[in-house]
Amino acid sequence: MINWLKETGEERDIIVSSRVRLARNLDSCFFPGRMETTTAVKVYQNISEALEHKTFQSFRLKDIPEIERNMLVEKHIISPALTLTPELSGFAMNQNESQSVLINEEDHIRIQTLTSGLSLREAWDQADELDDRLESKLNYAFDEKVGYLTACPTNLGTGLRASVMIHLPALEMTKEINKVFMTISQFGLAVRGVYGEGTKALGSLYQISNQSTLGDGEEIIIKKIENLSRQIASKERETRKRLIERNTVLLEDKIFRAYGILKHARSITADEAVRLMSLIKLGVGLELITDCTMNEIDRLYVDIQPASIQYLQRQEMDNMERDVKRAELLRNSF
Repeated sequence: MINWLKETGEERDIIVSSRVRLARNLDSCFFPGRMETTTAVKVYQNISEALEHKTFQSFRLKDIPEIERNMLVEKHIISPALTLTPELSGFAMNQNESQSVLINEEDHIRIQTLTSGLSLREAWDQADELDDRLESKLNYAFDEKVGYLTACPTNLGTGLRASVMIHLPALEMTKEINKVFMTISQFGLAVRGVYGEGTKALGSLYQISNQSTLGDGEEIIIKKIENLSRQIASKERETRKRLIERNTVLLEDKIFRAYGILKHARSITADEAVRLMSLIKLGVGLELITDCTMNEIDRLYVDIQPASIQYLQRQEMDNMERDVKRAELLRNSF
């Protein structure tokens, strides 16, 4: 099981995970967008050697089948952008999949740490330790005035992108979600989809992260996201309580209808399954459903995605075959 889904972190009923990502570049060559293949291979080798450690293993993306690449995206180990240039890029990850280093994505190095629940400080400590280890062996592109140099200006400075994955079904049901998004933007934070910028929310799951990395220090960025995430989690709990008090039967009906479909369906799309599982997750949080755990539901979110389904079966499938296999997996799980 993915480490960040196995543990129980703070605010775990609402906040699934915390992520810290650091963008870094080497000072000796062009950024990845202008690199030639021979240079990219050399950069990959240099970073892999600097990472050499018993807990990390490195991979060239071109050596990994497409289904496995997409499965790694679904597990949040690599980014969708990394898969766009398989001949140039690669990655390294530790044994429990809580840390990965993306090589030659938008920047030469993207250090990423994932932890359970609201645990940004823990994620930051782990990412910072790995960053120090790499910087002791590699020469980073750095400017005294603007900090770490990056391909995109929004990552200049600290190069830090901190985010939480948060589940907000009650705020969606009551149409209060847009007010929350407006509040988030006023604090200089952004709301993104499940797989980051340019992706959509799935099953009432959203990413909340900082928009800018220049100006504020790491501690300020993390504290701002932590404080606002706690407020949003509290607002979601209050809204859930209000929903169950005002119309218990209607909410229970929604949740247990979803449970019935997932337990008995013979064919189901990923979108429908994720939408229904969001209701199951809400039911677990409200203690209406007691025969499965939050961790099990969150793991299923990953396992039922298109690439993960095919990876588990070790075969390529068309849409119908995936829908049938997904329904079978869900029936067995429930």
